[in-house]
Amino acid sequence: MPTLLSRYATPFTTGLFLVSLISGIALFFHYGTAAFRGMHEWLSVVLILPFLLHVWRNWRPFLAYFKRLPMALSLAACLIAGLVFAWPAITGSASGAGGNPAFAMINVVAAGTPSQVAPLLGKTDIDLVSALKQAGFTAAEATKPLSQIATDSGKNTMELMATLSAQKAK
Repeated sequence: MPTLLSRYATPFTTGLFLVSLISGIALFFHYGTAAFRGMHEWLSVVLILPFLLHVWRNWRPFLAYFKRLPMALSLAACLIAGLVFAWPAITGSASGAGGNPAFAMINVVAAGTPSQVAPLLGKTDIDLVSALKQAGFTAAEATKPLSQIATDSGKNTMELMATLSAQKAK
């Protein structure tokens, strides 16, 4: 390994790990989410390169860990912990708890009818149905759920939400 890479693999691994640690803790406690999310995601990806260089530099001592029980136990515990968190999403058995609350609210609004949602936008149901039809939601009716209007009109829920957002701005 070239001397320059050898000299900086461990320091960069340490520095990027600390950035990932601090931003991860901030995200966990919902502090400065806008500032930390991109930093955490991108610099955690960048961490892969110095990590690989660190492993390459310390390959023989690293392999020695695999000859002992603590490495196998640690890897198994980490795999199990990861599966515990991922299992509901993998199997589709998530109870709806967790996830992005904005997407949860989209589903709540999409289940509503134009008659129910119009007052939130400062509109009448007639005005909202008319605006939806003008935007290409040909199946719009005051008593039909918004998600069904989108599907029946050959569009998706996010297009419908964009149209509703534009209505609030008017």
